Amino acid sequence: MQEAFRKEIETTLRESRAEWEKRLQAIQADRRRRGGALEQDFEEQAVQRENDDTLDALDTRGRQELREIDAALDRLSKGSFGRCGKCGKTISNDRLRAEPTAETCVACATRA
Repeated sequence: MQEAFRKEIETTLRESRAEWEKRLQAIQADRRRRGGALEQDFEEQAVQRENDDTLDALDTRGRQELREIDAALDRLSKGSFGRCGKCGKTISNDRLRAEPTAETCVACATRA
């Protein structure tokens, strides 16, 4: 893998990681009711609780993104980044630019 491309991907992954960390902090703050306790109005409480489900889903997705980013950064540091985890072939640069956390080539991803 060319060093310039490696650095480009590493920068992209680190920026994405920082973005997700920021989002997760905001989600956690909202879940802790940064604005205070639930409203006294039962209808308003229902709306707030509905939002909790959405926040939980976003939190789960964000944590999964962080795991995938960390795994990609680990592969970069070990020198295995850009190799398909199923067939061992090289993952195209276009695929890695579009999805830097990709662990499989397009052919293997399509079969899965």
